[in-house]
Amino acid sequence: MIVDSHCHLNILPEDKVGSVEEVIERAAELGVKRILCVAINPQQWPEVLKLAEQFDEVYAAIGVHPCEDPDVVVSDEALIEAASHPKVIAIGEVGLDYFHFDAEAESMEWQHERFRQHIRIAKQLDKPLIIHTRNSTPDCLSILEQEGADEIGGIMHCFVEDMATAQRAMQIGFYISFSGIVTFKNAVELKEVATQIPLERLLVETDSPYLAPVPYRGKTNQPGYTRYVVEEIAKLKGLTFDEVAQATTYNFNRLFKLV
Repeated sequence: MIVDSHCHLNILPEDKVGSVEEVIERAAELGVKRILCVAINPQQWPEVLKLAEQFDEVYAAIGVHPCEDPDVVVSDEALIEAASHPKVIAIGEVGLDYFHFDAEAESMEWQHERFRQHIRIAKQLDKPLIIHTRNSTPDCLSILEQEGADEIGGIMHCFVEDMATAQRAMQIGFYISFSGIVTFKNAVELKEVATQIPLERLLVETDSPYLAPVPYRGKTNQPGYTRYVVEEIAKLKGLTFDEVAQATTYNFNRLFKLV
């Protein structure tokens, strides 16, 4: 079995990939039988929860993405209520993103506070975090350390950083998740990092509908394509497909306390 540890089922374009039910069926045919569907704003929370209720294979993560407008503010009570749903297993996708903002000219304090809020709630609910970071990794890791995120751990989603960053994240209990980017021919440095990540700290994902792996690069991504990420990791690490599939599934289930 393979687990897609991060996707956005609720925004898959039906005209390109079919219905969610069809997507899930195709994923199962490719060996992907557990899927974490991640919400990025309060408007998506009901959509993601509905999918998690409808399909046994689907679990949910609830959060507010750092690229959401600064005016998007949720109360602790609203976040706790939504995240207390029995199929919500993570708080996310949260973190910091300076790429889409002029961090040198603007204060990013609103992002920091949003991030800290989510970490506090995650600790209160004892649910791991799904972390997004772009052009902001030193601050992101510092806030995780300051807020005691090692108590709950989580996932460094769609990892594209260096090995030093991976080691620092793993030291505070986070898993390193690779997306289809690791299959790209020009991702030479990332491939090298993938060879060095211990198998027991590794996860795989699609981030669908984005970042489709080779051989589907440039097309709409979908959870079943996690298989190609597993194949690439196995090749890079000199392991069998089954070894990587089994290890990443075990890691996911261990992190989220799933059978």
